[in-house]
Amino acid sequence: MQQEQLDIFDEAGQHIGVEARSKVHQLGLWHQTFHCWIYRVAHEQIEILFQKRHPQKDTCANLLDITSAGHLLASEQPADGVRELYEELGLSVRFEQLSEIGMIRDVMSSPGIIDKEICHTFALECEQPLHEYVIQEEEVTGLLWVRLEPLTKLFADELAEIAATGFLLNESGAAIDTACKVTKAEFVPHEEHYYAQVFTAIKRLAGKE
Repeated sequence: MQQEQLDIFDEAGQHIGVEARSKVHQLGLWHQTFHCWIYRVAHEQIEILFQKRHPQKDTCANLLDITSAGHLLASEQPADGVRELYEELGLSVRFEQLSEIGMIRDVMSSPGIIDKEICHTFALECEQPLHEYVIQEEEVTGLLWVRLEPLTKLFADELAEIAATGFLLNESGAAIDTACKVTKAEFVPHEEHYYAQVFTAIKRLAGKE
């Protein structure tokens, strides 16, 4: 089966060609992704919805990550990324419903992989109950709400752990309600400036900035 083909870019953001996904990660080439953060305001508190990545993912397995994200294929535009919301979460959303956070560069490394992303980043306020989401079990193994204020303190190393609530899938694929404590090490290690820009934008969108 042919690998996904991605547009690649130089350090200045100029398009320089197309390459297979595995080569892009192996060589550390800049490529485009779509990110969408779902949030809500509950009891005057901003909460952000994190997905738990599948334990067999090639990067950041079993960690808490952006609500929905994926690569933009060669010639695709950010609007094409809304498919990720449907594929991963069963959520039908028009691109026009999203609030733009901006284009953020983010670099992460793991053994054999240098992931250099030009992230087209968006937010969506959504009150849908968690049991109505239909998650893609090959990619996602749970959804957890986390309050933004303690999350910011966690990432600033002012707290050792914070509360999270939602559900996790058991071995048979059933969604089990959960309330747990999570540490900074359980989140995907996006760069500090990435998280800072996202959190600031969500505060503004929620009218709390």
